[in-house]
Amino acid sequence: MRILVIEDDPILSHHLEVQLTEMGNQVQIASTAKEGFYQACNYPIDVAIVDLGLPDQDGISLIKSIREAEVTAPILILTARINWQDKVEGLNAGADDYLVKPFQKEELVARLDALVRRSAGFVKPVINSGALSLDLSSKQVTLNNELMEITAFEYLILEYLMRHCNEVVAKQRLLDVVYADKEGDPNTIEVMVSRLRKKLSHGGIEEAILTIRGQGYKFNLPCQ
Repeated sequence: MRILVIEDDPILSHHLEVQLTEMGNQVQIASTAKEGFYQACNYPIDVAIVDLGLPDQDGISLIKSIREAEVTAPILILTARINWQDKVEGLNAGADDYLVKPFQKEELVARLDALVRRSAGFVKPVINSGALSLDLSSKQVTLNNELMEITAFEYLILEYLMRHCNEVVAKQRLLDVVYADKEGDPNTIEVMVSRLRKKLSHGGIEEAILTIRGQGYKFNLPCQ
């Protein structure tokens, strides 16, 4: 997953970045609402974590602004507020779920996974396409019931394409997904897609990833 964390507490944001990155996610950090809004609107994200107590703008107003900008990624609120009115206000502003501080890392991850699965139309934490199976929790891929040897970057590309099954995904978007520092070489995407095709072909799956000339790539098989 590509996760945007909008949190002004440097200790908490650091812990979230380390813990979520260690689990194989791409994490972007913003310490202000202005920075968070810019990242949400200009970079591909799968889910956003928004603290309500930001220094330059209330988190509720930020969520409204993000939704008005037509950013559809699910949003999880982090809040120290425990009254039900604040929770309702956040959900009505466009958030999808909330978590009260302090929280357990395991619950946060489970809620993020559930939000991203539902937003992509998947109920279970596994995406299946024929003999190909991608486990969103373990970050493992099996082909013909055998574990597929795949690099971390190859996994990120395959996961993103399967999450957006039958959609054309621009090369730049895949580049942003793979390289959090925005400094990757676009040619590496072509190399990794080529390697993925070969691995899938060896398992009997042909033409799973199509190149759409001038537009990008598409995972061309049905997913469920």
